[in-house]
Amino acid sequence: MVPRYSRPEMAAIWAPENRFKIWFEIEALAAEGMASIGEIPIESAQNIRVRGDAKVAHITQADLDRIDAIERETRHDVIAFLTWLAEGIGEDSRFVHLGMTSSDVLDTCLSVQLTQACDLLIADVDAVLAALKARAFEFKHTVTIGRSHGIHAEPTSFGLKLAGHYAEFVRNRARLVAARAEIAVCAISGAVGTFAHVDPKVEAFVAEKLGLSTEPVSTQVIPRDRHAAFFCALGVVATGIERLATEVRHLQRSEVREAEEFFHAGQKGSSAMPHKRNPVLSENLTGLARQVRSAIIPALENVALWHERDISHSSVERFIGPDATITLDFALMRLAGMMEKLTVYPERMAANLESLGGVVHSGEILLALARAGISREDAYRIVQRNAMATWSTLGQPEHRNFRQNLDADPEVAGRVPPAMLDAAMDAGLHLRQVDAIYERVFGEAGPAA
Repeated sequence: MVPRYSRPEMAAIWAPENRFKIWFEIEALAAEGMASIGEIPIESAQNIRVRGDAKVAHITQADLDRIDAIERETRHDVIAFLTWLAEGIGEDSRFVHLGMTSSDVLDTCLSVQLTQACDLLIADVDAVLAALKARAFEFKHTVTIGRSHGIHAEPTSFGLKLAGHYAEFVRNRARLVAARAEIAVCAISGAVGTFAHVDPKVEAFVAEKLGLSTEPVSTQVIPRDRHAAFFCALGVVATGIERLATEVRHLQRSEVREAEEFFHAGQKGSSAMPHKRNPVLSENLTGLARQVRSAIIPALENVALWHERDISHSSVERFIGPDATITLDFALMRLAGMMEKLTVYPERMAANLESLGGVVHSGEILLALARAGISREDAYRIVQRNAMATWSTLGQPEHRNFRQNLDADPEVAGRVPPAMLDAAMDAGLHLRQVDAIYERVFGEAGPAA
């Protein structure tokens, strides 16, 4: 975990204090579950709860140091915790962890931590969605050039661009919800998962209290295909962040300048070039997305464990659990803030749209010629010829724009009414269905232009 990219609420989920509190909660609930079916005295379960709560409620650095000291001797983290816990519980500690194995605690705890993390990530996505929706409606009718292969294509609206990203994050939210459901499982099944020493009713009791479902076959560990799906979902969300960040990076280029990150008073862009206003947030988001995705391959490789259990996954998860969730949490909130404050330049969008002399209207001109009775093959040849003539003379004294070249073309003049050409070169034509698209994306079209 890098503090620079950590937010306190998410980082706290992975702190040892939270982990030990979850471990105790699992152990206390298991004891209560055993007491409910008569396997241990009810008074013992109550004593475990009361004395354990007092022990873990305010874990100090001295407590953490004590657990670490025990672990240095036992070489086993769960045993170290149980030994420390027993020091506060006393005689009834013999009923703690009864019939259980370490994986019951470790895997169930990881499920709780991942669901806690996922709840924050879902809230983060909601913040991104709110920012994108507000800006999409703000620029719903702001005409800009659409690009394919990085080259001017046909007009669109800046709001429609943002609506596309909004729709993607709606899908990403659904992916997180599904990933949360898949990982929200509990396993209290004992050594090799046979329930030989712990009743399945205890697992069901613990699962219900923790808000988890039960793992049908745990084999001693929760199958890691669940975790792999979880981290893959995080990677897809991160890639959605990168796609939007890449769009902003392109739009902020000096040659484009259609939008840019908000530049704060006193902000500096370069130590050597005082004029610089760099897309540092979106570049940072691109890098953070790569970091989140780096968890995917290790998570997939964790699926193939030996027989009923090994711990080759354990060290990996100590990295990717905190790192991927903390990084994605930070990135999502940075993205939401960036989009809320994004500076947009509609006049620059209009200038760029017409910067190629009107050739971006070639598609509508092609349709106009076809409607005027010219075959599609001939119409395409005519339009392309005039578009290339416009392209090739850009910036030269003899330059004629696309419309001028069309007017001078004998295969167009007299065959296509000027009013039809005027209508075909109206960028507003490309926004005719924007209300319908907004209805699909947002469930509402919003106010008319």
